[in-house]
Amino acid sequence: MVLQSDVRVPVWGSASPGEKITVDFAGQSVATTAASDGTWQVAFTRLAPSPTARSLTIKGNNTITIQDVLVGEVWLGSGQSNMAMTVNRAKNYEAEKVAANFPLIRHFKEESPNADSPQSTSKGRWVLCTPDSVGTFSAALYFFGRELHPTLSVPVGLINSSVGGTPIEAWIAADVQKNSKEIQAAIAALPPAPPTADAALNPPTPAPKTAATEKQKNAQKTAKATKATASRSTTGGLFNGKIAPLIPYAIRGILWYQGEANTTPAKASLYEHQLALLVRDWRTRWGTELPFAWVQLPNFVGAGRDWPIVREAMLKTLALPQTGMAITIDVGEANDIHPKNKQTVGHRLAQWALGSVYAQKVAATSGPLPAGHEIRGREMILRFRHAEGGLVAKGGPLTGFVVAGADRTWAPAQARLVGNTVVISAPDVAAPVAARYAWENFPTCNLYNGAGLPASPFRTDDWK
Repeated sequence: MVLQSDVRVPVWGSASPGEKITVDFAGQSVATTAASDGTWQVAFTRLAPSPTARSLTIKGNNTITIQDVLVGEVWLGSGQSNMAMTVNRAKNYEAEKVAANFPLIRHFKEESPNADSPQSTSKGRWVLCTPDSVGTFSAALYFFGRELHPTLSVPVGLINSSVGGTPIEAWIAADVQKNSKEIQAAIAALPPAPPTADAALNPPTPAPKTAATEKQKNAQKTAKATKATASRSTTGGLFNGKIAPLIPYAIRGILWYQGEANTTPAKASLYEHQLALLVRDWRTRWGTELPFAWVQLPNFVGAGRDWPIVREAMLKTLALPQTGMAITIDVGEANDIHPKNKQTVGHRLAQWALGSVYAQKVAATSGPLPAGHEIRGREMILRFRHAEGGLVAKGGPLTGFVVAGADRTWAPAQARLVGNTVVISAPDVAAPVAARYAWENFPTCNLYNGAGLPASPFRTDDWK
């Protein structure tokens, strides 16, 4: 186990009503009495980082001792399959396995199922990082923690609570989404789903009702309801089962790697409201403005999907304080939704954390982000922040930009670097109105900063 350093550290559990509880660790002893429902909670004051394995003892009517407890930096990673993806599926696994001798890095995999109501008990165990164990760790989390550990010289705890194929709505409490005016308004604005051609043209002829068919229908309804309850896509279900039990475990921050399941045209437009709501709600529940970063969706062919809209939602959510984003538009794979290069993902997340959370000197905490534009005749001048080391066209002439006039007809743009700006134009666009960069599922683009980090996809318009 790893406890978070330099913050209030809650410890909680259940006992008999009125039972006296004492918790001892690192020279601190705190006591309380179990409430009428048997629950109890205490908290240690700030603990100094320590690589020394110590015991945490809980005494009541019986005694529980937790061995091998370290104090350092603890991060929660959540999302869908690219957060769940393990090191043994990442690139260069055999070499990574041999080098993975980091006993002060610990990994906890949250193994609870989804639930219909918030749960209080988490399932899982802490595992030391060794060549034999690292293959089962979340790859994105491991490569993130592997950079934090030597730089900060403290133990690192990585909590992995993720499930493949899950939409963001499963990770946000259902009542919070129901009460969100922004989300409800966005849902109301969605066009109704059209009926299929077959259903519209050839409606089924109702079968005559019999006792047998009614019984069959009821059985099917029951089975369907049971399946829905057990579904990992149920609104709020994964929050109830896999996040609620972790609260209020002391952590430094949260990493989010999800969005693939929300790239359908019907869902993508909701994502900017959902991601912001998730960040705000989780922070409220932990009772502090936790640093929060996410991985912007990488390049992927994704036929029939709307990846640019979800990437844009992630970009917009950076307006929230204490947030960051690892831009990965250059590390995806055209036909594999699970890119193997999780080393780069972990590195970019770590650069953000080291620079923004820990005040360490890093080359840059982000790739270039749009910072406004202006129009001068036939040209648009695009400004950027996070242009440390200057803007760079990696590997050849600058590409990935399109421009349009008032007719909303997009044309490939000629682009050139002028200081920390990009100047674009097109022969067929006499009066530019809007520009886009890397606005495709799998774009060809090469704008970077001098620190080697890619620019985020973006657009200056809001056209549908």
